[in-house]
Amino acid sequence: MSRRRIGFWYRFAAVLAKPPLVVLFKRDWRGMEHIPQEDGFITVVNHNSYLDPLSYAHYQYNTGRVPRFLAKDSLFKGGFVGAVMRGTGQIPVYRETADAVSAFRAAVEAIDKGECVAFYPEGTLTRDPDMWPMEGKTGAARVALITRAPVIPVAQWGANEAVPPYAGIKKIRFFPRRTLKVLAGPPVDLSRFYDREPTAELLREVTDVIMDAITQLLAEVRGEPAPAQRYDRRRALAQGRRGPAAKAATGHGPAAHGAGTEPATGRKTAGRTVAEGESA
Repeated sequence: MSRRRIGFWYRFAAVLAKPPLVVLFKRDWRGMEHIPQEDGFITVVNHNSYLDPLSYAHYQYNTGRVPRFLAKDSLFKGGFVGAVMRGTGQIPVYRETADAVSAFRAAVEAIDKGECVAFYPEGTLTRDPDMWPMEGKTGAARVALITRAPVIPVAQWGANEAVPPYAGIKKIRFFPRRTLKVLAGPPVDLSRFYDREPTAELLREVTDVIMDAITQLLAEVRGEPAPAQRYDRRRALAQGRRGPAAKAATGHGPAAHGAGTEPATGRKTAGRTVAEGESA
């Protein structure tokens, strides 16, 4: 059994990031017992603030198992930020290039070496008007089926109240102090999907199971029921809707009709099909 050592760069980043987080926020951390103490694993986390990576990394750092995030390649290019990203072992994602699949290979290799790889399955900040997890992409599902490593769902809330997504600097509010809430759950049982052909339909089904687990945890964190349907960004964009900024125009709410998508919200109902090759 093995695990990645925290190392100099992660400790250095913690020295810089932890003090302001401790000063500016209160914490409500639960579920740390579900973070494996040995061997490689995957965490899947909802994404609703630019501050999320720091908030979540702080939580997991305190478990003794540091995460390796998949991050856009531009963050690795020179300067202090690039040095920290490389030094802490984060994984660059080269989107829309022939090297895009290399991120998944690196993730598989890291897990095989006993490390943790953290995925934001939505691929970007949620566009859901009420900040619930939206449709996920299939990268985490692909890596989970290849490695068969534990997949730990994580829900977080609170950073978005201080640093709202897609809001200008005038919307940032650190006071009064918000509470950073993070809840990890038990591993998602994906065993029924092993030894099956990884078709687009199967990857979508696995991704939906993963997103359901995250959403259920977030409902517990928020103390309110999640919507019956998940927000589908692609359909919303096709209808000319763009997430939180369109809330007033969408008439957001659970669907009351059958298969398809709510015309106003872009939420998926039933019968969605996925194009071959969809990925993270």
